[in-house]
Amino acid sequence: MTPDQVRGMLYGLAVGDALGVPYEFKGRGTFHCDGMAGHGTHNRPAGTWSDDTAMTLATLHSLIEDDWNVDPSDLLARYRNWLEAGAYTPDGEVFDCGLTCASAIRSGRGSTGERSQGNGSLMRIAPLAIRHQSDEAIRAASAVTHAHPHVMDMCVRQVRLLERLANGWTPDPDPRPEDAIRSGGFVDETADAALWCLADTGSYRDCVLAAVNLGSDTDTTACVAGAMAGIRYGYGAIPAEWLKALRGAPMIEALADAAVQGL
Repeated sequence: MTPDQVRGMLYGLAVGDALGVPYEFKGRGTFHCDGMAGHGTHNRPAGTWSDDTAMTLATLHSLIEDDWNVDPSDLLARYRNWLEAGAYTPDGEVFDCGLTCASAIRSGRGSTGERSQGNGSLMRIAPLAIRHQSDEAIRAASAVTHAHPHVMDMCVRQVRLLERLANGWTPDPDPRPEDAIRSGGFVDETADAALWCLADTGSYRDCVLAAVNLGSDTDTTACVAGAMAGIRYGYGAIPAEWLKALRGAPMIEALADAAVQGL
């Protein structure tokens, strides 16, 4: 992955996340997102990212500090510091956390239940594409919270997809209409919806707005789609006004710089 792709991916996912935060849980067609807005579902200032970006930054920080090795115990400690102390957030406050993530972080055991096939590890897995990781390492990173075999496999799939994008792959157009796309919190729905947004649009801006406007799990769909679009189109394709509005950007920049130095 090139330095521009690293920055594109990290800022791309954070901007997508922040765009989606005000509309989380809202039904498709009940709103229209065309830019960075505040308040809404979680009553946060415009440009505030959620658990998606916070846990992604925690994941990246762990990889950097551990010489790009996946250390589940260190990941758990960083996720716990986020959940309990507000680390990796723009203002020290946690306002959104999935039930599976919260339970796993507090208990120290990733969930294997059939009803725990959510997107809580998929949303934070992107940093593992910066430097090649084995399938086993990717599964271990997911299993800190989401240890169901299917979710772990989906995380492997997502990292490999990001790697392919970094190597110049372009997804084929997806002819399915919007009403055929589900955008809830299940891992399959998020992965499918995000890829549909990437394949069905031609710019970073259009990709993440399409993701948010699908409704339901707006921040996570746009976060996953934003990471892919950020790699495909590069950092420079992210609208400047959205980058300017992003709260906590110096934290992303510091970790991006450290990640680039490790390439």
